[in-house]
Amino acid sequence: MTAIHCLNGPNLNLLGTREPGIYGAATLADIERDLHERAIRLDIALTFRQTNHEGELVSFVQEAGRAGAGVLINAAAYTHTSIALRDAITGTGVTAVEIHLSNVHAREAFRHVSLIAPVCAGVIAGFGPYSYLAGLDALAHLLRGRTPSAP
Repeated sequence: MTAIHCLNGPNLNLLGTREPGIYGAATLADIERDLHERAIRLDIALTFRQTNHEGELVSFVQEAGRAGAGVLINAAAYTHTSIALRDAITGTGVTAVEIHLSNVHAREAFRHVSLIAPVCAGVIAGFGPYSYLAGLDALAHLLRGRTPSAP
């Protein structure tokens, strides 16, 4: 069974109430539920985590790498600031896909630069909660070397 860790960075625990005009009304629990449903259909062992602490997110990436799992990551603000997170992705050799709910390129200029994108297999942004499902499908495709089954 393919293993994927979905890792979420700071303030994503506030989804549903945090700037709904940008991030929508779905909570992180809603996203987790939908992702687990898709993972079952794709025969994926899914681990879903969120932290507001950079070092803990780095540890989550390292743990996924040691387990041989792929990483679906919404690093939130750490996307734009964390060299440590970038180093964890490269240091473990984990296959990672970066995701974002909002289109970061349509927002403030400081959000246009991702320190982790160059070490990720791809980036999906701007599709709200569907970014997570598309990211899971894409990562499953990369890890298995084939197109995943449609939902």
